[in-house]
Amino acid sequence: MVFNRSLLAKAALGPAAGAVLMAFMASGAIPAYQMYSVALAAIYTIVVLSVGLLAGWSGIWSVGHPAFFAIGAYFAAYGSGHGWSLETVVLGAVVTGTVLGAFLGYAGARFSMLYIALLTLAFTMVTLELVNRWSSVTGGDQGVAVLQLRSSLGLGTLAGGSTESQYLAVGAAAVVLALAVPAAASGLRMRLVAAKSHPLAARTIGIAPEAQSALAFAVSAAFTTFAGVLLGLITGFVSPDPFSLNLGIALIAACVLGGVGTIVGAVAGGAYLTWNPSLSSAVGLPQPVVQGLVLIGVLLFLPGGVVPFLSAPLRSVLRRVGRRPAPAPTHSKPSPAVDLEPRQPTTATATGEAAVVLRLEHVSVAYGGLKALEDASVSLRQDEVLAVIGPNGAGKTTLLNAVSGLTGNGRVSGTVDFAGGSLLKARATARRRLGIGRTFQHAEVFSELTVTENVLCTRRWITARDRADVARLLDSVGLADVAGRRPGELPFGLQKRLDLARAMAEEPKLLVLDEPFGGLDAGERALLSQQIRRLHAQGTAVLVIDHVLDDLFSVAHRVLAFDFGRTIGEGTPDTVLDNPEVRSSYLGTVGGRAELPERVGERSVLRLSGVGHSYGGVVALRDVDLDVREGVVLGIAGANGAGKSTLAGILHGSLKPARGSRETGGTVRTSLAPEGRALFKTLSLRENLEVAAYAAGITGAPLRERLAATTEWLPPRLRDRMSVPAAGLSGGEQQMLAIARALIVKPDVLIVDEPALGLAPALVDEVYDRLVRLAHDGLTVVLLEQLLSRAMSVCHEVAVLHEGSVAAQGRPGDPSFAALAEAAYFSGARETAATTARL
Repeated sequence: MVFNRSLLAKAALGPAAGAVLMAFMASGAIPAYQMYSVALAAIYTIVVLSVGLLAGWSGIWSVGHPAFFAIGAYFAAYGSGHGWSLETVVLGAVVTGTVLGAFLGYAGARFSMLYIALLTLAFTMVTLELVNRWSSVTGGDQGVAVLQLRSSLGLGTLAGGSTESQYLAVGAAAVVLALAVPAAASGLRMRLVAAKSHPLAARTIGIAPEAQSALAFAVSAAFTTFAGVLLGLITGFVSPDPFSLNLGIALIAACVLGGVGTIVGAVAGGAYLTWNPSLSSAVGLPQPVVQGLVLIGVLLFLPGGVVPFLSAPLRSVLRRVGRRPAPAPTHSKPSPAVDLEPRQPTTATATGEAAVVLRLEHVSVAYGGLKALEDASVSLRQDEVLAVIGPNGAGKTTLLNAVSGLTGNGRVSGTVDFAGGSLLKARATARRRLGIGRTFQHAEVFSELTVTENVLCTRRWITARDRADVARLLDSVGLADVAGRRPGELPFGLQKRLDLARAMAEEPKLLVLDEPFGGLDAGERALLSQQIRRLHAQGTAVLVIDHVLDDLFSVAHRVLAFDFGRTIGEGTPDTVLDNPEVRSSYLGTVGGRAELPERVGERSVLRLSGVGHSYGGVVALRDVDLDVREGVVLGIAGANGAGKSTLAGILHGSLKPARGSRETGGTVRTSLAPEGRALFKTLSLRENLEVAAYAAGITGAPLRERLAATTEWLPPRLRDRMSVPAAGLSGGEQQMLAIARALIVKPDVLIVDEPALGLAPALVDEVYDRLVRLAHDGLTVVLLEQLLSRAMSVCHEVAVLHEGSVAAQGRPGDPSFAALAEAAYFSGARETAATTARL
């Protein structure tokens, strides 16, 4: 924790306000009958702060805090009747709350928000039942008095219901608010938010979400039990009534009203809870009704809470007055002057060759009966950048997950050694400390933290030196100008840099990069290549997978090829694609061309002109021109990430392009069988078909006719099982059902996205035979396929998509087109695309 003047000034506001309030109380400016309400508001402030920060920082909504509140109050009552000192009562209550809170937090971390709420609800119900039945200690329904508590430190004696207790409550609330200010700027808060925002990514930087939830709940419960002790002291009497489930709901309402996770909002929430009875009396409505109306109003009109709503304009004015405009983030570039000193090699062998830092031997990862990785053996030297390539589903990400410890419920076998020690028994959170950094395909950053905090949360305790190191690191990757912004305000390219910067923090020995080039433009990919080379020069071993082969090969020393979860080839970037098995894994191997029908017409049914599309800064399509002619089987071939599924959605009409136009030749009905099938697994085959028909407005006799015709298209083994849930079908059978569901609306154009994905070869042949039959029936078919050879074998025309652009287009029967299409598939071949044979 770094304390500066601004932070100390903010922290001092709470004690200063408390001192002023106590001065007013002592002077008589606050009537005696109102002093109790002020003290009660102070106590409620502590509880609302505990609940609100737990929800805001950890994402845990607790209905169990009335139980902790009651535990503290009954500790005060029991201790006062048995001669305990004030310090013993406070310590006993806080320790009990901490232990119970840690248990609930750890147990609840395995469940969703709903189940955590139910768990805390059950805890409150059990506690209240115990209070009612343990009458020898709690007094049962009759309650129990709080007599007096003497301080063992010589601070005097506090009698239950005394004025001194009210002063203590206000002072204690002031101190708690002061402690909350540095906590909000601490690494604890950052790590809690990181674990809430993205548990998987948090594990890769050494944060265990279960431990963070347990810690957060323990601290929150501790302060709430302390508040319970204060409540017992100011009331002088404790009964079960104030701790009902209604209080749990009221606490949540108060948190939302003030602003979840805000410190000043807790003060507003505490005041609301205290004076809500007076408000209810004034308007003549029961408290629950008023509370519900207030909560509904806040949720509808001030969803962020009253305090954030009122403070937002003030912060905006202060930012405009006190800051100069920040440079546009899209032009941020790494600073060439900020270059970390290369680490001296420590792993050199006697022969001068760097030692192996990572070794996998016969590693397999299975999920049920599916082997995602099979008998993989990989070695990586400390001075090496190793690239892993392969088509979609080849097992590349599973390999990275095995190294990172993120295989989930997968069964991992074999040997994984890193820096001389075994990795398989190490938790994912421990692998960061061992020296392994990890990025993700989609830049899994922590959206609720700033850019600086995204990197700082890798530290458990944050010092001034840590902040300086992070500032230099952000400058080195071109993020210095946006250090105070949140990731959601940045384009995708800068989010990718942030993901890399977080992985680079603490100078890992091994950097694992999952598709770092995906979604970046040419300039961003060049900057990333430069950064990877810089890391290699500093002594970091790099394991990287990607589908952008040109940029991947430009930084790699060695390339390993995977397919179907096993190694199929290895070589240098210049030679690995010469391996026939590696090439066929991308392009496919198909015996001969299918017997396609002659064209039935030249009329254009769908035309795309200059179409482009992006997802939050990620460019999926660039200036796509495409003409779909009537009766043609058009193949769109491209590697994973080329933009095929986006193109399918635009052709279908379910996705509106960000740029360009989609035109149809008259009234054209399109239907899409999406990648992954998207079936309703719990519905039967017939119900899946009926849902699609209902969505198209087909009912009654036409629906029965369509069902009969579509069912007839299915193979006999499916026609006899129309009442079976779709989840009970094999992959190939599910694919045929997905196509049948698309056919039931009698489309003019059928769009099928990756129909062979995850299917055995025999099932692939069956699916494609049926698609060819549809073409013979006169249906226009657009087939999006990862394997180029398969598209060339079953289509009249083929367009090759590379990084969102049509890099080549022609007829498979044209001898010159095959070589052109292959070059376009791997490298885009944009310079030769203009010579493509147009149809």
